[in-house]
Amino acid sequence: MNVPATGARLPWHAVPEQIRRAVETHLGAPVAEAVTQHGGFSPGAAVRLTLTDGRRAFAKAVGPEPNPLSAGIHRNEARIAAALPADVPAPRLLASFDSEGWVALLFEDVDGRVPADPWRADELDRVLEALGGLAAALTPSPVPAPAAEEHLGEQFRGWRRLAEARDTGADDLSGLDPWAARHLDALAELEAGWEEAARGDSLVHGDIRADNLLLTADAVMIVDWPWAFTGPAWFDLLQMLPSVRMQGGPPPEEVFTAHPLGRAADPAAVTTVLAAITGYFVRQSRQPSPPGLPTLRAFQAAQGRTALEWLRTRVDRP
Repeated sequence: MNVPATGARLPWHAVPEQIRRAVETHLGAPVAEAVTQHGGFSPGAAVRLTLTDGRRAFAKAVGPEPNPLSAGIHRNEARIAAALPADVPAPRLLASFDSEGWVALLFEDVDGRVPADPWRADELDRVLEALGGLAAALTPSPVPAPAAEEHLGEQFRGWRRLAEARDTGADDLSGLDPWAARHLDALAELEAGWEEAARGDSLVHGDIRADNLLLTADAVMIVDWPWAFTGPAWFDLLQMLPSVRMQGGPPPEEVFTAHPLGRAADPAAVTTVLAAITGYFVRQSRQPSPPGLPTLRAFQAAQGRTALEWLRTRVDRP
C-alpha cells in the first residue's frame, strides 16, 4: 500500500511575526508570496517564499506546540546543514532564527521537484547514482556527528520491546504479521547485534525517501538533515529502499545487491541492520500518534510491511 509522506503543515501567516520579520530582514525584501510545501511530517511551516523583488528562498519554522520535540529537531538540522561541505548536494543554509521557543531555518530555494509517485526507473537510477556520490563525499565524515549506536540506540529496540510487551501482557501482538509473531524471539536476538553491524565512519543522512529528495535539471538534491550520524556507507541505501518499494519501486534486494554500495557491504551486517530498521517501523506503527503528527504511524506501518517483506528474503526461516 502506498501511503504518502504528508503531515499537517502550519501556514506561513501563523508563524510568529518576529520570525517572519527576521526572515525578511535577512533576505532584504518583504515576502510577496508564501506557498506551503506538503511533503514530510513536521507540524511546522515549510514554504517557498517569493520576495517583492522576485528572488526566492525556502523557509521552515516550528514552535513548541503541538510537538515539543520539533524545535530541537530544527535546531539540529541547522547545525548539520551549516557544517555540510559545499560539494554535498544539499540546499545551502542561509540563516537560522530562534525566538521564544520558535526555530526557523532559511535555505536557498532549489528549482526542483520530488521524484514521481510511483517511482520511475530513470529517476530511481539518478537517485541511486547520487547516493554513491554522496557516500564517497561523506567518507570519512567531514562533520562532527554522533555514532549510529548513540543516535539510534533507543530506537533500534523494536523487536525486543515487542517481545518484552508480549511477555508482560502489555501487547497481545494482535495485528502483527504472523511470520514476525512466530519468530519474534529470533528477530529480537538478531536485532541485538545491530550496534556492531552499523559501525562506520561515513556521515549518513539517515532519513532518505522521496519527499526528502529534489530532482533538478542536472542534480539530485538531498534535503532535511536533522538525523545525520556516522555509520556504514551503505546505510542510506538500505534505509531508503523499503519506502521505494512501498511507492511502486522494484524489490529492495534486487536494487541493493546491484548497487556498488550494496555489493561492498558485509551481508550479515546488512541483515542485522535491516532487522533493526524493520523492528523500529513495526513497533512504532503500533504506538499512539505523536502530538501534531497524525499521519506518521500509517506511513511507518507501510514501510514496516515492505521492510519485513525484504527481511524475510534474507532470513532463512519458514
